[in-house]
Amino acid sequence: MPKIYLGTAGIPLSAKGKSTVEGVKKVKELGLNAMEVEFVQGVKMSVDKAREVGEVAKSIGVRLSVHAPYYINLCSEEKEKIEASKNRIIETATRAEAMGADAIAIHIAFYGKKSRRDECLDEVKSGLGDVLDKSKELGVTSVKFGIETMAKETAIGTLDEVISISKELDKLVIPYIDWAHTFARQGGQIDYGEILDRLIKELGLAHINSHFEGLEIRNGKYVDVHRSIIYNTPPFEPLAREIMKRDISITLVCESPELENDALKMKKVLEELGYKFGE
Repeated sequence: MPKIYLGTAGIPLSAKGKSTVEGVKKVKELGLNAMEVEFVQGVKMSVDKAREVGEVAKSIGVRLSVHAPYYINLCSEEKEKIEASKNRIIETATRAEAMGADAIAIHIAFYGKKSRRDECLDEVKSGLGDVLDKSKELGVTSVKFGIETMAKETAIGTLDEVISISKELDKLVIPYIDWAHTFARQGGQIDYGEILDRLIKELGLAHINSHFEGLEIRNGKYVDVHRSIIYNTPPFEPLAREIMKRDISITLVCESPELENDALKMKKVLEELGYKFGE
């Protein structure tokens, strides 16, 4: 039987208060057990506050992860932007460590010129190496650095790329699977079981971190604009079935605009397949 952590990307819409602590409490109240803390517009939380958030989450059994700022590009042609990107990842990691989060999701880089793809991958690996070294100096020892799979063809983030980066770097570097992004990147096709098996067999992951949402279709193409999971772009039930076939540990963070409403729909699908939350 798998171990499933299911929750929202950020504070649930129905939370009365808009603090992270209140968001964590609301997640628990809703019958969910995970929340991704969103630093997408910048790291504005102190280490002390992060510690407080972590203590609350631990006390009520909510698993935390964190999303790093969007303004990160380890393949920029401007050195200052690369250094600023490294600092944003490190700031995210120190807060994630303080709150006991298991992983951070990172939009790692854009290729720039297509001719720079291989060169860009090398730059990302080098930059991440610097980030890991500095983070360890600052006491980050347990947080995983998750390289998110991306929908945009201009971004580093194919499944093969994130697996390759993970293999070549420290065990703290993992893929952070966005199922909808991967679906879009693969032209509207996805084999959930194959991806789960690759993560387990090739990387030996003890836990898989992931996002799920629906995507819009424009001019016959899936684009990175999030929408409700009710549109089945991609469908959730086949993923739920593949998870239920495996003895794995996984986090599913709902990034749909409907947040907890869709997360609760996902929970219902899993329960109908026999999963029991809270056991």
